[in-house]
Amino acid sequence: MALPLAACTVHSAAADAEPAVRNFQFTTDDGVRLNVLEALPSSALPATEGKPVIVLVPGWCMPATIWQPQLQALGQRFRTLALDPRGQGDSDIPAHGYQAERRASDLHELLAPLPRVVLVGWSLGVLDALSLVYQFGDSQLAGLVLVDNSVGEPPAPHPSNFISELRANRSTTVERFVRAMFARPQPEAQIERIKQAAMKMPLDGAIALLSYPFPREHWRNIARSFSKPLCYCVTGRYLEQAHNLQRERPATRVEWFEHAGHALFVDEPERFNRIVSNFAQSA
Repeated sequence: MALPLAACTVHSAAADAEPAVRNFQFTTDDGVRLNVLEALPSSALPATEGKPVIVLVPGWCMPATIWQPQLQALGQRFRTLALDPRGQGDSDIPAHGYQAERRASDLHELLAPLPRVVLVGWSLGVLDALSLVYQFGDSQLAGLVLVDNSVGEPPAPHPSNFISELRANRSTTVERFVRAMFARPQPEAQIERIKQAAMKMPLDGAIALLSYPFPREHWRNIARSFSKPLCYCVTGRYLEQAHNLQRERPATRVEWFEHAGHALFVDEPERFNRIVSNFAQSA
């Protein structure tokens, strides 16, 4: 499907070297309008010709705006898109579609008209990216960047009471989750904006996203068999998984963010942007 031209400017860069960040929408085959942020180099198409498009997928209930530092930095050299998945950010909030298969289909529809893509998935976006590969193959992908979630390698994450805590007191649980994403202090207004964005989705949908019905081996097998370049950016929580994936799939590039929180691309944006830019340049 053809994507529309950018519909609305959400940021205009003062310096010529910085990209304008705009948004557009497209409608999925089940009638849900999804919002996408787009950054292009100021010199537009000649600067992006031959380069992959970078597509950023946020985590559980997070808005695409959390990728703003990446849109501004990566958009200087690459066409860069950040998706608001269904129920998130400025996309529609339907009562249905909060399953891995549907999320992968949404992503596939976004990617369909694009040339080669470097797909960057953070947290739940890791599973959505792997689901895309499982359902639709990797022919459009130049590479994958998986950011700080389990890929099914040992050791398994520790059990959590997060879902029961969500049911008992969603507001408090979401705020605690948002604050815990960062190792570096964030402005209170930013914390509140992210919290409110994360509360938009129906509770049952939010819980469904945490309950994909696949064994851990499902994700492990997809990651191990991915045939294109793969970079796995992790905090200490997933470092052992990263080493295990690299042992079984030696071509895997591992980047350890020792001093960052779960939103490592916010805590250490310059390093993360450099990693993704170099990865996309060589993909």
